Amino acid sequence: MVHAEVAADSGSAVGTVGDDATGRRPATPTELAERLARTGYLADAGLATVAWLALSMDRPLMLEGEPGTGKTALAEALAVALGAELVRLQCYEGIDASQALYDWDFPRQVLHLRAVEASRAGDERLDVESVESSLFDERFLLARPILRALRSPNAVLLVDEVDRADDEFEAFLLEVLSTHAVTIPELGTVTAKSPPLVVLTSNRTREVHDALKRRCLYHWVDHPGLAREIEIIRTRLPQVPARLAEQVATVVQRMRDGAAGQVGADLLKPPGVAESLDWARCLVELGQRDLDVETAAATLGAVCKYREDMDRVRESMDRLLGG
Repeated sequence: MVHAEVAADSGSAVGTVGDDATGRRPATPTELAERLARTGYLADAGLATVAWLALSMDRPLMLEGEPGTGKTALAEALAVALGAELVRLQCYEGIDASQALYDWDFPRQVLHLRAVEASRAGDERLDVESVESSLFDERFLLARPILRALRSPNAVLLVDEVDRADDEFEAFLLEVLSTHAVTIPELGTVTAKSPPLVVLTSNRTREVHDALKRRCLYHWVDHPGLAREIEIIRTRLPQVPARLAEQVATVVQRMRDGAAGQVGADLLKPPGVAESLDWARCLVELGQRDLDVETAAATLGAVCKYREDMDRVRESMDRLLGG
């Protein structure tokens, strides 16, 4: 399980994926967990192990779980911890290979063609083949995330919310992940000299095909337990008083219990760790050192994202705070 939110991009670095600033990759899962912790991301032994294996074995890592459990944040933290460039591909319904791979800069190609025509002297005939070749020169190529990651000497490629893409895109991803290469008809085949560490995330809005899962190392990311969530809040937001961090984590845990807990109903969107952190920030901004019913009700917009959920939580606020 992984439970932290990290919102920091890393700069690019030259080396192999897994090298830190000293040029040394983590020797053990424990060392990787320590590097992640220095970025503010707290990983348990299970997640640190599977992430280290993905790095060591050059295998993609697939993370599934509820929204807000820190899946995307892991890729961001890995990039920082490993001194790698973070390349993000956000999936959505209808995404296709060209939007993930590359495109041609059509406006610049048109300008180039006009410049060639303008430079022609008198009745000089154009070398059509040469002009066509120049139109598909490297300078007009727009590298999209996957091509950028394959060309990078040191990258973490985040394929975010792959469950939102369709079957055809999954098939394309499977091919790229198997070969670490793509073909550009006008330029040839691009093969990664140093394959990126690939992290795929899924909120499980639909089942990802078995073929893609089999290519990856898999880990289910769950919400943290109470003690771990308190630790996350205190680590990421050291200005939050210990008592307030404990109260926020406790109330959020009870919201997640749904029908079996104090709320007495399942929420449409149970809050994740990101919402816990946002709520704690709001309370600190208001100068709160303790969570009371009135302030909790006034700041519910930080933790509940649906009106129905806010109504259910308000009705149960006394029970949520009272235990």
